[in-house]
Amino acid sequence: MFSIKILAEQAKQASIEVASLSSEKKQQTLNDMANALRENQLTIIQQNEIDLCNAKDNQLSSAMIDRLKLTPDRIEDIAQAIEQIAGQDDPVGKIKQAYQLENGLNVQKMSIPLGVIAMIYESRPNVTADAAALCFKAGNAIILKGGKEALHSNIAIGKSLHQALNKNSISTGAIGIVPDPDRKHMAELLQLNQLVDLIIPRGGEGLIRYVSENSRIPVIQHYKGVCHLYIDKDAKINKAINILLNGKTQRPGVCNALETLLIHKDTVDKYIKEIVKSLETNHVSIHACQKTLNYFSDAKLATDADYDAEYLALEIAVKQVDSFEEAIEHIIKYTSNHTEVIVTESEENANQFVRKINSSVVMVNASSRFSDGGQLGLGAEIGISTSKLHAYGPMGVESLTTEKFVVFGDGQIRK
Repeated sequence: MFSIKILAEQAKQASIEVASLSSEKKQQTLNDMANALRENQLTIIQQNEIDLCNAKDNQLSSAMIDRLKLTPDRIEDIAQAIEQIAGQDDPVGKIKQAYQLENGLNVQKMSIPLGVIAMIYESRPNVTADAAALCFKAGNAIILKGGKEALHSNIAIGKSLHQALNKNSISTGAIGIVPDPDRKHMAELLQLNQLVDLIIPRGGEGLIRYVSENSRIPVIQHYKGVCHLYIDKDAKINKAINILLNGKTQRPGVCNALETLLIHKDTVDKYIKEIVKSLETNHVSIHACQKTLNYFSDAKLATDADYDAEYLALEIAVKQVDSFEEAIEHIIKYTSNHTEVIVTESEENANQFVRKINSSVVMVNASSRFSDGGQLGLGAEIGISTSKLHAYGPMGVESLTTEKFVVFGDGQIRK
């Protein structure tokens, strides 16, 4: 019978081993993981097809099915992300700060692994590989608790990763895959504070709240992504529309998709027809404020709930603002601290936007779809933290370490 506690104990023991691995050993093992995924691509896709059939039978949303689906291209993307992680500098053992005190003590701050990280997630089988690779690079062991909708995919990916660990004589406890989707295992896992150092939940708001409210272990949270685009009065309309459509329509079911569009009144006066046409041509459902409602052929009147909504679909809230300051006020009121975007040719407004908006990612004249660890040069991400402790924004290998003080002396004693 499966035991989550035994899996956590194995991870705890393996974390000691992984923390002491050389940079070269970790890099070789990660490259072997990428190649194992390629070698086992057919099996992984076959297992993913089982999950997709079950998902359709269970009437999962189109957003969930999109996140669940694996293709040869997506598996190759996962493998390349692991190779990019492999090639990054080893974050473990870095001296972040060094100084000498008047008493002659030499003080350093050194980066070290966190220990054992538990990842609890829904639907996305790519998280299995991304999270495992990032944690391994940072010298941590990981416990992967995926949802039942991706069970076959996660196990197939996990076997490939274990293949690489075995090849390099590393304990498979370093990457623990929970093979039983029963919710009781998650409830028990959240209580194992003597074995697990950090919980990272990734999925719907309900999952995040359950984990946060029931865990005895520190949790890094990301409730939802209510991402805003503000088109300023000085914006170039072609640039603005391209950023709007990329952010809303490329993959509407992901957390960095746009959910609210704010438009300066001067831009509405000059360019609302172009904006309306671009949204309606792409079949985006509109929840519009009173001032913009009549511009759309089939829009609903927006409510406060719409401005707080994460649609994860071809759906968006639209609001006219009378000033730059009103746009800032709206974003601060409804932000989920994920990603906010301004399109403007005003350097002053761009700088003000960056200073006044403290979401984890702030974009100037760039699509919200770049709010992603892989796109921002991290190789991949284990998640996007919208709580400011201990990490904020897309989390790569650096975010999976902490620091310890190292002090060198020559017999000094405190007086």
